[in-house]
Amino acid sequence: KNGEDIVTQYPMEILEQLGMLKMDFLGLRNLTILDRAIGLIEEHDGIKVDLDNLPLDDAATYKLLCLGETHGIFQLESKGMRKLLRNLAPDSFEDVIAVLALFRPGPLGSGMHTLYCDRKHGKEKVEYLHASLQPILEATNGVILYQEQVMKIAHELAGFSMNDADNLRKAMGKKKIKLMEKFRDQFVSGAEQQSKMPAKISKSIFEQIEQFAKYGFNKSHSTAYALISYQTAYLKANHPGAFLAALMSCHVTAVDKMITYLEECKVMGLEVLPPHVNLSCNNFSLQDDKIVYGLVALKGVGERAIEAIID
Repeated sequence: KNGEDIVTQYPMEILEQLGMLKMDFLGLRNLTILDRAIGLIEEHDGIKVDLDNLPLDDAATYKLLCLGETHGIFQLESKGMRKLLRNLAPDSFEDVIAVLALFRPGPLGSGMHTLYCDRKHGKEKVEYLHASLQPILEATNGVILYQEQVMKIAHELAGFSMNDADNLRKAMGKKKIKLMEKFRDQFVSGAEQQSKMPAKISKSIFEQIEQFAKYGFNKSHSTAYALISYQTAYLKANHPGAFLAALMSCHVTAVDKMITYLEECKVMGLEVLPPHVNLSCNNFSLQDDKIVYGLVALKGVGERAIEAIID
């Protein structure tokens, strides 16, 4: 009416109860960084990088991750995360997914991250309460790390419908004690019927689920983030000049980050040429194997002035 938009708001919990799908759309700066980096690679080296079909076993990428050299890498920049990466020493994409799920207050506080690392490196033996748990937990070294694992255990071992398995996951995450008791009985009786499992073992499994499920993370979420983490790490490991040029172009107003990234260029042996009226573009660019400082990063220099200099 009269060009005005009508906006209606409802609490998300009520919408979920009505069966509506809630989705979060994030505007990630890292997607712009990736786009600019592959543009620079094609322009400078004549190589077309297909981000959707990168090899997920790239040795240079995993070396970078194992060393914790992850300044500028999506979700992996913090000091604590870099320490965890060095301890975990990821050597597969599953490990990249896991590290994002592990680096949260719950798992860190409970020591789940240490358990995962110790089992991965053979410092602690991986043991399963029942053989049927192995195919579900093998990828996470016997640790119940993801919500999907909780659902799969309930479904495959105790015959839960997927709807009940999802409700069990929610009840655990929100610590609904009464509902948990109901599901415990259902799990024990279902495991006896579905898997011929003694009540003593099924009760132990349920207790283990309870212990870990408080901190369980959504694997599909972690996987989507891990892919962006891997893509940024791949470009940094294999095309460092283009990646760091794109990275700095997207952080020109963040002084602390710019200092960190310029220092990272020194560490990686990349020369950064100072702003130059004949060489510089709007954003950071590449000249031979050197990064040319972007005019947009100069304080007080407006876009029109930059356009005039470039012209």
